[in-house]
Amino acid sequence: MIRYEAIISGRVQGVGFRVFTQAQAVERSLTGWVKNEANGDVHLEVQGEEATVYRFLDRVKQAQFPAKVDSFQTTKLDTVENEKDFKIK
Repeated sequence: MIRYEAIISGRVQGVGFRVFTQAQAVERSLTGWVKNEANGDVHLEVQGEEATVYRFLDRVKQAQFPAKVDSFQTTKLDTVENEKDFKIK
């Protein structure tokens, strides 16, 4: 089990990016959250099996039009106990 934080920059607000991200996480049975930041970035944390988390992060980086990812920075975090789902904050 691993957990990552990602900060995503580009055209990622107002284009359904959080809903897309949540759907990708739910499809893979991952937990965590995603939210918009005031500066226009999207911030997420995701947790699950290592290979599944890596596939999720790769998929999110490749978001389709109208979203456009310009920058994708990740940091490994400590896991969170008893997290049950993936939420949009």
